[in-house]
Amino acid sequence: MGCFVKALFFSVSVLSLAATAALAQVPSPIGSQPWPESAAPTAPIAAPQDIPYAGTLKLAVDATDLDRKIWNVTTTIPVSKAGDFVFLYPQWVPGGHSPRNDLDKLAGLAVTANGKRIPWTRDVVSVHAFHVDVPAGVSEIQVSYQFLTAVEGKVGRIEVTPEMLNLQWLQVTMYPAGYYTRRIPIEASVKLPEGWKLATALETAKVEGQVTTFKPTTVETLVDSPIFAGKYFKSIDLDPTGPAPVRLNMVADSPELLEAKPEHIQIHKNLVQQAYKLYGAHHYDHYDFLVALSDKIGGIGLEHHRSSENRVTPKYFTEWDKSFVGRDLLSHEYTHSWNGKFRRAADLWTPNLNVPMRDSMMWVYEGQTQYWGNVLAARSGLLTKQQALDSIAATAATYDNRRGRDWRPVQDTTNDPIIANRKPLSWLSWQRSEDYYSEGLLVWLDADTLIREKTGGKKSLDDFAKAFFGVDNGSYVPRTYTFDDVVSTLNGVVAHDWASFLKTRIQEVQEKGPLDGLERGGYKLVYTATPTEFMKAAESRAKSTGLSYSLGLSVGSDGVISDVQWGGPAFKAGLTQGLTVVAVNGEAFDGDKLKAAVTAAMKPENPLVELLLKDGSRYKSVKIDYRGGLRYPRLEKIAGAPTRLDDILTPRK
Repeated sequence: MGCFVKALFFSVSVLSLAATAALAQVPSPIGSQPWPESAAPTAPIAAPQDIPYAGTLKLAVDATDLDRKIWNVTTTIPVSKAGDFVFLYPQWVPGGHSPRNDLDKLAGLAVTANGKRIPWTRDVVSVHAFHVDVPAGVSEIQVSYQFLTAVEGKVGRIEVTPEMLNLQWLQVTMYPAGYYTRRIPIEASVKLPEGWKLATALETAKVEGQVTTFKPTTVETLVDSPIFAGKYFKSIDLDPTGPAPVRLNMVADSPELLEAKPEHIQIHKNLVQQAYKLYGAHHYDHYDFLVALSDKIGGIGLEHHRSSENRVTPKYFTEWDKSFVGRDLLSHEYTHSWNGKFRRAADLWTPNLNVPMRDSMMWVYEGQTQYWGNVLAARSGLLTKQQALDSIAATAATYDNRRGRDWRPVQDTTNDPIIANRKPLSWLSWQRSEDYYSEGLLVWLDADTLIREKTGGKKSLDDFAKAFFGVDNGSYVPRTYTFDDVVSTLNGVVAHDWASFLKTRIQEVQEKGPLDGLERGGYKLVYTATPTEFMKAAESRAKSTGLSYSLGLSVGSDGVISDVQWGGPAFKAGLTQGLTVVAVNGEAFDGDKLKAAVTAAMKPENPLVELLLKDGSRYKSVKIDYRGGLRYPRLEKIAGAPTRLDDILTPRK
């Protein structure tokens, strides 16, 4: 792998130099002036090499400015020779699958050496790269800047509140070009507000007052080891006698939110044990769940090899029976330690954070993680069996009705983190988004039930998980794979044309929703007029009225339409998201009135649903031609069929 990558980058460099030379021969446009010196191309950026960097970088972050939410950063970089030197700000976000690191929030950049300022120049093509001309006799440079975290939601994700912060080293790290990040040593420290405690996968070297200094590591490991810190902090050991420490580290908006009942802590302990039973190995020397119980800090669910960043509802523990929607977050991110961090697609692995990643195998990385996240949530007790079934029903209904499947295969959605960069979409059901997650879940359910059917229940996708993710117990050195490796491992579980199975479901357009796994699992998707408890809770959490499978729209509690199903009744009536529903059948809007109107319209003698809509300063009245009543998804057992799905969700002994 390493030789291939080096050869590839050598070729790219040669091509780049050739292109630059060719460009110089192209005649200037008539009337143009010579290239201004200030905009002249900068020197080439060295391709990363798998060689050690001479010296250890030192990174210091002062995160005490809670009022203005500003982090002051200084990086000391050893240099071995005078002349052009290039340092990089990370561009590609591991786990984000896209080049979306917050370069725009970096400000006040200054470079000094021996106490004197050195001019810097941003690369005119690779804008995450910075050039400096190192003077003779200089052995290190200091790079200082501020990282301006978002002060309000419209600027970006909130990372600092009066009670907590989420420091991602990826956002505050500079590193030298020309090296694999795993070969660049770095020693980091952080200064926190007085009295705050922190959690991270990094190991602490010393604590002096408000400053915590961590043991030297590599840039690769540092950026994979974020910090949660806060005024209200609690850490719980989830596996005191296990092969490696696993901790549940929590920060909260207020201290009472950290109080958890013993049975709820036991469920999180169950998660660790059920994961071990599934994978048969672990790939960390310790693992730290970083969990924010908050509605103030920005939402996050992000995987790392020895930790994960998770934000849950503030009343995660105190309203356990109401907060189950989305509770598979921890099991999903935990699974990524095996799937995504340890086993990683070969074309996703890169030598540093400025080389483009390729997302072609996201349907394994995220799709199978989505599957195991749901399964482990049920097996551990994060979700009850019924909640897990209802969650699967909601997913199945999405893809039973997603019209974008008519033109766009799952494979192409693996490009969406780069294409759409997770921006809002006007027509989600037609454009599709990162459907490799949840449609991927249904594909892997299909594979699991097929294995069970072919082997009479003797084998399952659990056997694939153990064979694929359970190798090299204790190692956390990434091990890459290809499509052929996935197929080979599946065939090692049970012989089948798995290549065609996967290519058909992932690479080809499919008119029919991927529901075979449900039916082989003993259930069928049905729609009823009564929502499941899961759907009710999901509506409550989203503060919306979801009528996607009836009127074909969702409406927020403020009356603003948040989604319209492509080709549905609301679509045919000319509705789009962003319109405001002012009234329903002549009465002021609320969600219950809208549902009642849909139900009433089932009788032919009653009027159709009529909405008064506000579009900016204009108003219009629209009748929606629909009389099918309310429709909510749920799973129904198939009489006489083996309920393989029940076994899938059952805890392992």
